[in-house]
Amino acid sequence: MVNVSTTSKPVDSKAFGGYFFLLLGSISFLLFLFSAILSKLLPPSSNQIISAIQNDRYYCFLVPLTLPVLVVAVYFHWLSMKLFKHA
Repeated sequence: MVNVSTTSKPVDSKAFGGYFFLLLGSISFLLFLFSAILSKLLPPSSNQIISAIQNDRYYCFLVPLTLPVLVVAVYFHWLSMKLFKHA
């Protein structure tokens, strides 16, 4: 005979925060993907907000120009951690 326990675990607040940040990051990524790439492929819209997103050129160049800065920042972070570890 198998004894099956039906006790439930309490919700861990750290796990909830992690899922919240994953959801927030996913939504932000999808919104950026729409505004930077997908909106340019759609036909012109009569909606003012979507039309403004389609005519915007700022976000199309934001990420490609941010990537070199990100690489340098990650390198300096790694270097500072190595110097701190071996100091």
